[in-house]
Amino acid sequence: MSQPIDINKRQTLSTLAKAGAATCLAAKAPYVFARKKHTLRVLGTHVTLQEPLRQQAMKDLGIDVVFEPKGSAAVLQKASLYPEAFDLYEQWSNSINVLWRSGSIQAIDKNRITHWNEINDLSKTGRVTPNAKIGAGDAPHKILYIQDDGELGSQESDEVSFLPYVHNVDSFGYNTQVIEKGVPYETESWGWLLDEAYAGKVAIVNAPTIGIFDLALAAQARGLVKFKDIGSITKNEMDQLFNLLIKMKKKGHFSGFWTSVPESVDFMASGRVVIESMFSPGVSSLNGKGIPVVYAAPKEGYRAWHGVMCLSSATQGAAKDVAYEYMNWWLSGWPGAFIARQGYYISNAQRSKPLLEPAEWDYWYAGKPATKDLTGTDGNVSVRKGDVRTGGSYEQRFGNVAVWNTVMPTYDYSLQKWYEFVSA
Repeated sequence: MSQPIDINKRQTLSTLAKAGAATCLAAKAPYVFARKKHTLRVLGTHVTLQEPLRQQAMKDLGIDVVFEPKGSAAVLQKASLYPEAFDLYEQWSNSINVLWRSGSIQAIDKNRITHWNEINDLSKTGRVTPNAKIGAGDAPHKILYIQDDGELGSQESDEVSFLPYVHNVDSFGYNTQVIEKGVPYETESWGWLLDEAYAGKVAIVNAPTIGIFDLALAAQARGLVKFKDIGSITKNEMDQLFNLLIKMKKKGHFSGFWTSVPESVDFMASGRVVIESMFSPGVSSLNGKGIPVVYAAPKEGYRAWHGVMCLSSATQGAAKDVAYEYMNWWLSGWPGAFIARQGYYISNAQRSKPLLEPAEWDYWYAGKPATKDLTGTDGNVSVRKGDVRTGGSYEQRFGNVAVWNTVMPTYDYSLQKWYEFVSA
């Protein structure tokens, strides 16, 4: 069931809807190409809102695309309050519940997604292989489908809350010039983030629904706090966690909190930190600069995320058709090949495989040693011949998920505690 739009707040929608109605009825194709050049507004983070992607989309689709990249917290705040300010929203699955409940996004008709049947089981069932760990928290399949009562759930339906596309597992990066290289899944541990040996040289991502799990996994790994369900931390457990973290912060353990991938790169490149929460593009960028940063494969398991592309509740008519074109473009092959070079996966990878060199596919997806130097999205060499991707293959990495980025039942309380921590 589609979520209703507040017409009183958006009086122009009826005009837009009438203008697009004839086009929608005239064809039953998965998407309709607009006859005149339209502008698509995409709100998201620096992770996917990259200039090469924008340029290629405009070239392939014949539309104007405007990217508005922000830090993850700022993106979510703007999207939840001002749906009329964007057409498509790109971030992570932990934002879905907030956006759906606020009425900022509308249902996506999966029958208009050309390659829906190619999307793999990770997005649809939570497991990329039958024996993989689903992981605690908001696994994507739990919030993908729109149920008959308008809630989000795992029962398959024709309407979905987001387009499953980019995804990855996250951990932390560390500089091997300072910290001895560990063994994936054996000695590398989230607990390193709270190791006093690195006091004053640790940074955390400043995103309450993400950074909290990095720190919870770290505290649990060191035996400092125990959680009954790390995907649903209670208020009492949260108090224990933040009492610990605030004490450590006041002693100078944390050097800073970053809000964007470029900022995380600057933290490490400048020597401000030697270990920090990281996203894959940041590690790729640092390696391209010759800085030996390893992306850990923690023995406790990864924090996983699934990218979501959402349709604003204020987008209608021809603008909506263009939005569907762009969503379909993301699953058409080229974008998936592009983002593979920064360490990200696409939900229908087989369509991107022919656009990657065999050496690229074998390194990024198959977990095999690189048979040649490989370049990242910036054109710099980010992988050296002989390197093996930390954590191994796609299946191995997603078979070791500890927790997904999640908006917990204690979300409001977690925000309060997070900002107390950051400002302490």
